[in-house]
Amino acid sequence: MSILITGGAGYIGSHTAWELKAQGRDIVIYDNLSRGHREAVKGMPLVVGDLMDTSLLEKTMDEYKVDSVIHFAAESQVGESMTDPQKYYINNVSGTLSLLKAMKEKSVNKIVFSSTAATYGEPERIPIDEASRKNPTSVYGRSKLIMEQILTDFDMAYGLRYVALRYFNAAGAHISGEIGECHNPETHLIPIIMQVLLGQRDEISIFGTDYPTPDGTCIRDYIHVTDLAHAHILALDALYQGMKSKVYNLGNGNGFSVKEVIDTVEKVTGKKIKRVEKDRREGDPAILIASSDRIIKELGWEPGYNTLEEIIQTAWNWHSNHPDGFKQ
Repeated sequence: MSILITGGAGYIGSHTAWELKAQGRDIVIYDNLSRGHREAVKGMPLVVGDLMDTSLLEKTMDEYKVDSVIHFAAESQVGESMTDPQKYYINNVSGTLSLLKAMKEKSVNKIVFSSTAATYGEPERIPIDEASRKNPTSVYGRSKLIMEQILTDFDMAYGLRYVALRYFNAAGAHISGEIGECHNPETHLIPIIMQVLLGQRDEISIFGTDYPTPDGTCIRDYIHVTDLAHAHILALDALYQGMKSKVYNLGNGNGFSVKEVIDTVEKVTGKKIKRVEKDRREGDPAILIASSDRIIKELGWEPGYNTLEEIIQTAWNWHSNHPDGFKQ
């Protein structure tokens, strides 16, 4: 039996695939390669297909004897979701329904779902726990919350058990330096800063300096991508052991502002970064910091990369040696 990883050629998906492969687990990656990269999953079974292709999903489940799913495939750019909501509801919501339909047809009843802290919107309290109010401020966040609600309904109606992992800002790269973050266009803060260091951008834009934070810039909780991968595997194993459906936050529990991240990159690399202050972006909450107490207590998860310096060092190792990402 094998694990189907949708979006497994993407950033977090490929790191999870590498960890599963290192454990000797049987996997199959399903990705349309719109965001993912073949080079990130070399030597692993890859089916190139779209989530909306339910028949191909069913065929893949049959061929590889799939008995569980880790679901990463989704559009994930907050800004784009506000200008093109149709794309997000079709790809994220309808795509997930197609996947769940295939799972139901093939009696695959275990799924770990890549959710997001964006389901919370502007938090009522910090740190955010799983019981916090869900009031997403972006279409992206709303699409993920709808996906969680669909999973709840499928559990109640069909016995499809799930773990939804609401995580914060994924960052860093594999310790080997062989795979890392590579998006086109790039929208995440740390890799954008790396592009400035590599001369691929002239400057780093700071969107909003008037937030109610100590230095006026947004504060986020950064978590290493390999720590995220380990959490997905722990969640899947808990489902294999009979655990009922759950929702967990994932984060380091520490928040860093945009300016603090830039300062830390300068410290780690020894290079100066040109900064330009701009207006806020629509849909960006001021502060997002996770309480991961539940998953630490119930599944024994703990982050292995505990400092921002460690996370940024792995990112710099990847970007400095792969300035063009997977195109080298």
